[in-house]
Parts: sequence; C-alpha cells; structure tokens
Amino acid sequence: MYAYTDFDRQFVHARAAQFRDQLERNLAGTLSDDEFRPLRLQNGWYVQRHAPMLRVAVPYGALSSKQLRQLALIARQWDRGYGHFTTRQNLQYNWIPLVDAADVMDALAAVDMHGIQTSGNCIRNITSDALAGVAPDEIVDPRPYAELLRQWSTLHPEFAFLPRKFKIAISGTVEDRAAIGWHDIGLQLVKNAAGEIGFKVLVGGGMGRTPIIGQVATEFLPWQQILVYIEAIVRVYNRYGRRDNMYKARIKILVKAEGQAFFDAVNAEFKAILEQDEGGREHLLPQAELERVAAHFVQPAGVQATAASDIFAGVQPGAYKRWLERNVHAHALAGYRAVTLSLKRSGTPPGDASDQAMHDAAELADRFSQGELRVSHDQNLVLPWVRESDLPALFEGARAAGFATPNIGLLTDMIACPGGDFCALANARSIPVAQAITERFDDLDELYDLGDIDLHISGCINSCGHHHSGHIGILGVDKDGSEWYQITLGGSDGSTLSGAAQPGKVIGPSFAADEVPDVIESLVQTYRGQRQAGERFIDTVRRIGIEPFKAPANAQRTLTARADAIAA
Repeated sequence: MYAYTDFDRQFVHARAAQFRDQLERNLAGTLSDDEFRPLRLQNGWYVQRHAPMLRVAVPYGALSSKQLRQLALIARQWDRGYGHFTTRQNLQYNWIPLVDAADVMDALAAVDMHGIQTSGNCIRNITSDALAGVAPDEIVDPRPYAELLRQWSTLHPEFAFLPRKFKIAISGTVEDRAAIGWHDIGLQLVKNAAGEIGFKVLVGGGMGRTPIIGQVATEFLPWQQILVYIEAIVRVYNRYGRRDNMYKARIKILVKAEGQAFFDAVNAEFKAILEQDEGGREHLLPQAELERVAAHFVQPAGVQATAASDIFAGVQPGAYKRWLERNVHAHALAGYRAVTLSLKRSGTPPGDASDQAMHDAAELADRFSQGELRVSHDQNLVLPWVRESDLPALFEGARAAGFATPNIGLLTDMIACPGGDFCALANARSIPVAQAITERFDDLDELYDLGDIDLHISGCINSCGHHHSGHIGILGVDKDGSEWYQITLGGSDGSTLSGAAQPGKVIGPSFAADEVPDVIESLVQTYRGQRQAGERFIDTVRRIGIEPFKAPANAQRTLTARADAIAA
C-alpha cells in the first residue's frame, strides 16, 4: 500500500485545521450557509434528507486494517454504528452531526484519510480493480498510476470548478473489473508489440439520465504522457462543457454533441502542451517518479510464493465448498488466494457494515492478509494476501463475523445505493427493495441454479447504484408522490462475464414496490424456461432479446391488481 510522506500528512492535517476554522465560523454565524456550502462539499460533507452525510475517500479501494479500525471508531463514536461502502470504493456516514464534523476530520487525518474531492465539480476518487496487484490476468499493476493520478488531481487549481463532477477509472487486467467504459475517462493499461507500456483511453462514458459508453480516444498512449493527455481532455471539457444545465454538463454530453471535433480539440491541446518545451520533457512523467511510487506497491514482507495446492481436495459438499467456489479467487502468486468478505446478507442493506463488522474485518485482515483490504466495486471487502493453507481458518473467522455468505456474483450479491431512506436526491427507496429480493431468494440451491446475475438498484436517475449496467437493473422513479420502479434487462459493466459495456433496456411500465420481487422472480423463471445448457442469464437475454421477458413480468401487475381488488 502507498504510505503517506511527511508532506502528505502535513497537507491532510492542514486541510483538517482549515475545515475546523470554516466550520467554527459557520456555527458562529460569521460564515453563511451559502458561503460554507462549497467549502464543506470540497471536504466530502453533504446535507442529506435527515442529517449531514460524510463521504470518506478510499483511493482505488485500498485500506489498511488500522484505517478500517478508525472508520469503525468514527461509526461508533459519532455516527449510529455503521457506514456504507459505495460503488466508487468510498465509505459514507449518514448520521454525523455537523457540530462534530471537524473532530471527525481530525480522526481521519490521524490515519492518513480525508474526504477531499469526494464531492464537488472536480476530479473525484480514482477507482480501480479490487484485485489490482494480485490478479493472475494482470497486464500491468494499475495502482502506481492510480496513485500518481490521485496526487496530480488533488486540489488541481485549474480543475477545482469543472462544469460537473468528473470520474476516472483505471484497469490493468484482461478482465475489466473497474467498469472503465462507464466513466468520464476510462484507462486500460496495455502493452504494445514491443512490450512497451501504455494506455488505451476512453472518454465520455457515464450513467445518469443519458447512459453512454465512453469512446476510444487513443488505442495506445505511452504511459509517460498520460497526465498531459488527461490534462488536455479535462481542459477542453472545462472550456466547452455546458454550465447552464446540470443535466447536460457532464463530458459525455459534450463528446456526443461535438463528435470528432471534441477529439480534434483534445489532440490540439495535447500537442500544444507538449510543444511548450523541447520534446515536452518537462510535462512527461519521469521514470524516477513512477519508480518512487511503485516502490510502495510490492509484495508485503513475509509474502512469498509457495507450492500451490488443490484447495478442493478432500472438501465435502457444504458451506465451506460453496464459499471456496464463490468467495475465493485465483491469485498471481502461487500458494495464495484473494478472498471476498461478503457484505450482502439478509437483514443488512448492500454495502453496509457496522462498527463491529469493520473491526472484525480488520482483525481478519491482520490475521490472514498482511493487514490489507480492498473495497470492491460491488460493495464488498477483499483480502488480497491469503495463504491457501489459511483458508479453512479464515472461513471459520469469516463465518463467525457474518462475512461468509457464498453468494459472490449471484443474484443477492446486488449493488444498491442508500436511496430515499437517506439521500435527498432519491425518488424512491432502494434498501427495502433490496431486502425484499434478498428474502425472496434466500435459498442457496436456487441461487446456484440461477448462476451469475448482476442485479443493480438505484433510487434515482443519478444512477449511484449503477442500474444501467446490471443484467437486471432497478430504477426508483416518482409518480405523483409515490414510489415506482422501472426494470431494465441486458446491461453490462464491460466484464468478460457480461460482455461489452452497454445499458439495459426497459421492459415496460414501472412497478409498485411490492410488485418488484414478483417481477424479478418472473424474469428468472423465464430464464429457466429459455436457457440452453450452460447458458448464463445475460447470455440468454442477449440470445432471445427482452421481448420474451416482458409479458411474464408485466403479468405481475395484473396479478397484484386482482389481489388488491379481492382484498378490498
């Protein structure tokens, strides 16, 4: 993991002290709420439906056990005993009183954490693959580049007030586990025929009201030029992006509207920056700087390859075998595995973790993973350095702590935003719908029979639950003050399982909340009836289209109406 330098620590503590001064002046009435609003947002503090919400940055999803224990302490001491891990690999608190905000920022700074640029119209937290550095299909470790991007973009004076928020994701593997096509800028590390490292760069992806997949800006950009190229992209966006309409302010709208003219402008800006000095050397990333940062991302002390084993040898059918099949992942280092600690179980909103759960996860990280964890895009925690010989003991510890649900990649391993229970922007609640679906599909035999299905839920069109990219997507909408839910099919985040990134298609009119579990059941029943041998849900949807799913799903509305009439 990256270790803060003295400069990094001084910077974060100074920022916390600055925020304390701003907060005290606001509470004293000498800094108005309107004046304070952009200042608190720049540090991750929102005012939501019921209380302030703090979003804590977890750069590219990397956490130490020490940091996770501090997050647990904050949840216990200042919140209501839990936090919410997001699809962008951050952590959110929903109930911290604003009067305590400065104390919380000091507590974060004490463990090299903060909320800087987790909000506002700036470059947000850089996200990446939760298996970065340990994935067997890795081409290049993306973490050093993600860290360089974090340092470069943090409080970048030119890009502090962009037309709208700006999100960057980076992947270094064959399998795209970072959903790069859905980001304002998506970066794929590649090697050319000569073995040189570079980036495939996608621009203009995004969800929200207008789901768009990013377009390829260049197939191969030498890694030394990546900051210059991103600067050119963001500079063009900052210059020409719309500021008169927040719904049309994202870069995806500019790229779609301008087409090739946008890329021509970026290339012209890129060339101009490089020509400012001889060969652009002053603007390129030096090898020494990459090596300085990359030195933080090496195998932890004490980790070394051992003889690989058959982890299923002698294992009988049952809970442990299912856990090995679903929660344990291949590793680049012989004798090691990465393990997902599931945050998806009945009675707990997807991505939520209590202070005790955070503490328990930190304990497991210390015992089995060199004190290191990752936050995944799917709102789970990952232990990246687990010895194969430790898997039985880890399973027992994970089961005791409630992390051993063997559902990774299955229907109940769903993505969901906090929705209307907390968010002031939401049109509908996400959590009750997620819980109802989890309760409906609580039979592991049934889940295993259905196989891999990505189900994503958003409480509003802002798409924080990434409903567009779900094999099954659920979007909360408002109809005359009532909560309704629109269902989509066939979305993809761009992974090998899901195929090329694309938005799902709406299957019909919206459904009432109590109809949604029945609708989901009708969809999976249609899949059961239509699938071919070995075919996954998304494969069936793509082979036969969404029409065969529509009638059974919409029939649920008729059945509900009849039941309501009988009850009346």
